[in-house]
Amino acid sequence: MRRFLFSTILVLAGFVAGLVLTGWLDRVTDSFGLPARAESRAAAAGPIRRLVACCTTLGIHAENLFPKQTGRDFELTPYLEPLKEFRNDLSVFSGVSHPEVDGGHSSEASFLSAAPHPGASSFRNTISLDQFALEQLPPATRFGSLVLTTSSGGTGISVARSGARLPADGRPSEVFKKLFVNGTAKEVAQQTERLRDGQSIMDTVAGDAKRLSARVTGRDREKLDEYFTTVREVEQRLKLAEEWAKQPKPAVAVPPPTDVQNAADFVARTRLMFDLAHLALQTDSTRLVTLTIMGHNSVPPVPGITQDWHNLSHHGKDPEKLAQLKVIELEQMKLLAGFLAKLKSSKEGGADLLAHTAVLYGSNLGNASSHDTKNMPMLLAGGGFKHGQHLAFDEKQNYPLPNLYVSMLQRLGIEAGRFASSTGTMRGLELA
Repeated sequence: MRRFLFSTILVLAGFVAGLVLTGWLDRVTDSFGLPARAESRAAAAGPIRRLVACCTTLGIHAENLFPKQTGRDFELTPYLEPLKEFRNDLSVFSGVSHPEVDGGHSSEASFLSAAPHPGASSFRNTISLDQFALEQLPPATRFGSLVLTTSSGGTGISVARSGARLPADGRPSEVFKKLFVNGTAKEVAQQTERLRDGQSIMDTVAGDAKRLSARVTGRDREKLDEYFTTVREVEQRLKLAEEWAKQPKPAVAVPPPTDVQNAADFVARTRLMFDLAHLALQTDSTRLVTLTIMGHNSVPPVPGITQDWHNLSHHGKDPEKLAQLKVIELEQMKLLAGFLAKLKSSKEGGADLLAHTAVLYGSNLGNASSHDTKNMPMLLAGGGFKHGQHLAFDEKQNYPLPNLYVSMLQRLGIEAGRFASSTGTMRGLELA
């Protein structure tokens, strides 16, 4: 009996994990929500809250970012100068990091999860901030979240509860198609059929669950309940996706983007992804977006740059490398400013979209030159917080960054007292 039970568990666990790990579920369903209706949105209590999290994986040079002054009376630094229009819409955080997160470049995997020791062979990731929010928020949009990257593909900074990093969309043309291009009647019918096939499999699994649950007790039942909770969630997701497949996608008055072929052209690639993120939020296609901004071992097509970005990040305080790195990172700040401007110019319910969207921007590396993960460079804009300040914490005994994540979750309306290695909410960050 016990052998039969656990072999069944393993089969079912493998099936569900396979759906997640291969990205099949996200590619087929493309959703986790019910069709939004105007009347239900109008009846909703308070504004719709959203979250965007961006990680630039090759660091941000701290000396050009962090103000020398703390509080609200700080002077703009070189990297904050492009963001001066948004001085009162953003906060700067220094002296923060994820406790026990090390591993240099490997720490990218823990940027939104704060899972410890990502470089260790025994490392197992945990759920990321955006996916945790997705689990807690009521389904309301066609896409539960968008996972984007400026690379051609691969994984992003979003992590499923299973610990698997989610596949990231790196082709703007495909993201646009997914968001705004309706399929033909035949394509919609085929998608619906695929979803129904998936549901039939889930029905079979659910039948097994009912039969097995009647025959086990104690820890065996608990283990079964864990696996079948996941199965039910997958089944719900498939059903909701079928509902969305019948709904037309929103129309936007912009042409489809053309993919940037040069992998090193982070400026063009980042701008396109920011534009798509703005459109997705503006049309309420999703309320959760993550973006991984990748550096490369090639020279970006930016005037004055003669070395590849990765090499420049390992500057060793070389003045020439620092000068070129500054040019690259200033371009990043200009791109962020452009994104914030789009959100600010978009009106919603008597306010602007930025006021309702928390935009987190930073890096998993505090000092990319030495692969140091302490003193992470972090900015937070919008989202309904009181901004216009530099919150400076101890550079040697860093304040836990997950506390900021708890504050962001609560601002989304999620009753979360803790997240990952947090000790509470972010000290000094108040609601507007």
